[in-house]
Amino acid sequence: MNTALRFTYQDYLQLPEDRRYEIVAGDLYMVPAPIPYHQKVSRNLEFQLHQHVKAHDLGEIFYAPCDVLLSDTDVVQPDILFIGEKRLSIITETNIHGAPDLVVEILSPASERRDRGAKQKLYARAGVLEYWIVDPTAKTVEVFTLNETGYQRLNLFNHSETLSSPLFPDLFISLADIF
Repeated sequence: MNTALRFTYQDYLQLPEDRRYEIVAGDLYMVPAPIPYHQKVSRNLEFQLHQHVKAHDLGEIFYAPCDVLLSDTDVVQPDILFIGEKRLSIITETNIHGAPDLVVEILSPASERRDRGAKQKLYARAGVLEYWIVDPTAKTVEVFTLNETGYQRLNLFNHSETLSSPLFPDLFISLADIF
């Protein structure tokens, strides 16, 4: 394998628009369409986050597909992302240009290894303050916070618990309403 061959954002823009792609560390991945249950979990969580962010005028919530350009060789489409009020300037006409404050990835069999590996490291390097990994099969949400060495898992919430987050001190989400 030629390690000098890296896909860039310019290459990404030339790809057919009828499929979803991501570039992580210059490697191109096709992202399959999520199953309906994944979309239900995503919708429920995005709805709760959106209501909270809007009610408190905290910034903006976006959901996939929405391009997040972290570098010329890192273009991702997180399931849900949040950009705080003070950083709204990273929202451009065509993409999010920089690290969101929160990224939420909802696992699927095709994405779990990448979401827990390369993408988790990428988000930490880019400066994403919180990273949530939602496992629809186990009905859990892991909340990771960024420190000087990378992500530290703050908590693992199961479907019968109430999710809380340092990024949103007044937010409490009953996971029974999500799964």
